[in-house]
Amino acid sequence: MDITKVIIIAFIATIIILVIKEEKPELAIQISMVTGLVIFFFMISRLTLVIQALQQIAIKANIDYTYLNIIFKIIGIAYLASFGVEICKDSGQGSLANKIEFAGKILIIILSIPILMAVMDLIIKILP
Repeated sequence: MDITKVIIIAFIATIIILVIKEEKPELAIQISMVTGLVIFFFMISRLTLVIQALQQIAIKANIDYTYLNIIFKIIGIAYLASFGVEICKDSGQGSLANKIEFAGKILIIILSIPILMAVMDLIIKILP
């Protein structure tokens, strides 16, 4: 199972980090970041399967691909911001983590405007 591989990678990295952290904290942070990237790239191939399935559903439901593309971008921003926030928190940079989280939220709001406008147009058309 994929989750087993992810957990094993994370546990091995955690043990290494705990051993190294006292003597070389900067190396521990780098190991944490590299481990996060390894897990991220490992899961990217699985994510493409989800994206393809959602695209097929959107085609069957006759949903404009533009909106689906926006949703994919929003999901991507959310995951990347979360990843960046956790790296900053692990490095002891809580303030910087808050800034990444804020920027992610603003970008998500900006991207969601076309979807909100489409929903408002649909409501206006339905209401007399």
